[in-house]
Formats: sequence, C-alpha cells, structure tokens
Amino acid sequence: MNNPIISVQDVSKSYWNGEVQTVALRKANLEIYPGQSIALVGPSGCGKSTLLHLIAGIDTPTQGEIYVDGYPFHLLKEEKLAKLRGSIIGIVFQFFNLLPTLTALDNVMLPALLQGVYPSEASSRAKELLEQVGLSHRSHHYPHQLSGGEMQRVALARALVMKPKIVLADEPTGNLDSEASQKVLYLLRKFVEEYQLTLFMVTHSLEVAKATDRILQMKDGYLIS
Repeated sequence: MNNPIISVQDVSKSYWNGEVQTVALRKANLEIYPGQSIALVGPSGCGKSTLLHLIAGIDTPTQGEIYVDGYPFHLLKEEKLAKLRGSIIGIVFQFFNLLPTLTALDNVMLPALLQGVYPSEASSRAKELLEQVGLSHRSHHYPHQLSGGEMQRVALARALVMKPKIVLADEPTGNLDSEASQKVLYLLRKFVEEYQLTLFMVTHSLEVAKATDRILQMKDGYLIS
C-alpha cells in the first residue's frame, strides 16, 4: 500500500493571550493517502481550520508531528515551508484572497512566477486553467469586477497553476450562494479526478462534504471520526 501523503501524528495546537491558554486542537491523528478526497466537518471554532493551516505549514503545532509528501513540516523553517507549499500544495480559501490590483489572469499566474516559472509558461498555464473554469472571457477583469462565484473559480485556478499533488480547501463554498457553490464543487471534483489530486477540505456543511470520498468530524478540538 502507498505511504500516506499527509500524516498527522498526535498533533495539538494551543494559543496564548497573556496567561490565558486556548487549546484549538487536541492530539489529532490523521492519515490521507494519494488520490483520496477527505472532508472535515464541524461547527465554527471547533479546530478544523487550525488543522488545515497546520497541514499547509501556515502555522506550526504546539506538539506532535506532521508529514506532507514525506517532508517533516513540523521541523522545517518558514523559507523551506513556503517553497514546498508553493510547489506541492494548492490552497483554496473561503474569502478568495485574490490581490485586488491584479487581473484574474495575473492572480492565477502569480504563484508560478513566485516559484520561478518563466512568464510565458506561467501565462500559458493560467490561460488554460481559466478556460477550464469557464472564465477565459474574464481574464483581464479585476476581482471587484467579478462575482463571488467567479472569484472562487479564479482562486481554484490559482491553486492549481503549480500542478500540486494536494489541494487544501478551507470552506471553499462558505461565502457563495447555492448555484455558485455547486459550480465550484463540480470543478473541484473534476480537477481532483482528472489530475488524481489529494483533497482535504474543511466545511461546516454536510451537503458540501458529500462531494468527497470520506467524511470526518471535529468537535471541541477533537477529531472524533
């Protein structure tokens, strides 16, 4: 059997405000294998986004070990984490995180340019992805000229421009209406299947979670299933 592409081992995360400790995650254990699509469901504040950020290397665990594609993310410095995150992980955020001064095309190109991809290649990849998400006609529009659903489709294209092995989606439909949500979920499933990606998605919606192969639950910082 393949080794897990994501391995979370006894991971906890606490935050301190002066002498007040808030425990966001408690001894989580999780293995995700290549090609799996997993949804983590739970209410706001239960720790699910904290776990996603730890897997992404955006935050560091208070204790425990995290391995992503064999790399010990819990031990690596930020510069190395940023390089790996940019090459093997694509992230889709609830609030899109598009740069307002860049066009849709430039937003999609940006991660590739930051990773040293030649501008001509970055542009070619970005144009192809925008076409695949049905937004080639919007490539020169700025985020404020796009609907919420269109911005999330641009964000999805951006997450895929470096041809990652893993997609992490943090409430990808949480800021969208039902029609836009369905479009984004359809595209997410399509790309996962077509490119044999590994998907880890956090959501408060059981309906959204049903788009994945396996559903886990989190409550009060505990991964309970």
